[in-house]
Amino acid sequence: MESDVRQDVLKRLNYIDGHLKGIRSMIEEDKYCPEVLKQTYAVRRAIEAVERRMLDGHLHHCVVEGIRDGREEQVISELLELYELATR
Repeated sequence: MESDVRQDVLKRLNYIDGHLKGIRSMIEEDKYCPEVLKQTYAVRRAIEAVERRMLDGHLHHCVVEGIRDGREEQVISELLELYELATR
């Protein structure tokens, strides 16, 4: 993973971690369910943003490098596996 992608992903994961702690506190404090759910939806969107950022970096760096190195079948197989996981 390239350095700029890694730093961005780590920043986003720190945000998600803090958000999850806030949700845990809301549940412990017996907050109103719709308010908690709004926060869980925000975490889901944040996780999706992490996935998009990582995939973008992977496609622009690792996939290109793998094809240049003659590992087309491995690269395609990995992408298909990711696609299958994402669409379940």
